[in-house]
Amino acid sequence: MTKNISIAELQDLLAQARVHLVDVREADEFAAGHVPGAVNLPLSEIAGRYTELATDKSYHIICQMGGRSAQACAFLDAQGYHVTNVNGGTAAWTGFLEK
Repeated sequence: MTKNISIAELQDLLAQARVHLVDVREADEFAAGHVPGAVNLPLSEIAGRYTELATDKSYHIICQMGGRSAQACAFLDAQGYHVTNVNGGTAAWTGFLEK
């Protein structure tokens, strides 16, 4: 079962500790602006690249609004990864977006 957190909860976590944040939007969307510290692993490539993620780490998965990240979480959870979906996505992010 995938866990969910709000963007406010993610902001709190980022302020407190290191979070492994994966943005599953496409590369051009990621390049246009992403939450600081996020790495890009597009949903369209996740089935072929998910093994790039370490199985002993927990990941927070984000997209634009929460739909694609929910799909990515379902897939990764089925592969045995510890994942949390970020509801609201970058559209709800109130801070600075890196480019």
